[in-house]
Amino acid sequence: MNKQQVHSELAFKAVRSSGAGGQHVNKVSSKVELTFNIPSSEGLSDAEKERLLLKLSSRLTNDGTLLLQCDEARSQHKNKELVVKRFFEVLKKAMEVPKKRKPTQPTKSSIEKRLQSKKKAAEKKSKRKPPDLG
Repeated sequence: MNKQQVHSELAFKAVRSSGAGGQHVNKVSSKVELTFNIPSSEGLSDAEKERLLLKLSSRLTNDGTLLLQCDEARSQHKNKELVVKRFFEVLKKAMEVPKKRKPTQPTKSSIEKRLQSKKKAAEKKSKRKPPDLG
C-alpha cells in the first residue's frame, strides 16, 4: 500500500455539523466527510483491494466506496486530521492477516489433572446419595 498515492485519492467534503452549538453550528461547515473508492484506487494492489472489499463490506457503499465522517472538533481542519487518521487505522486493521492457529496436543500432566478433578467431583456427588441399605 502506497500511503502517498492513497492519500491523494481521498475526497473530502465539508458539511454542516448537527447537534448543539447555537448559531455557530448553522453558519460553519465543520463536519468533514471522507470518501475513498477502493476498486478505482491505484495505490493498492489487486490483492489488497480484494481483502479490503471483503473485510470492510459492511462499511462500503454499493460501488465499493468507503465513507467516513468526523464532527468531533469545532474546527474543520482538526476534523480533517482526525478522519484521515481514522481512515488509515481502518485500512491497517483490515489489512492485518491473522496468525494461523497451530493445533497442539494437551500435555500428560494436564490430562492427569483433568481426570483427577473429574474423579473428585464424581466422589463428591456419590457421597450426596443416601446409603444403599439393601
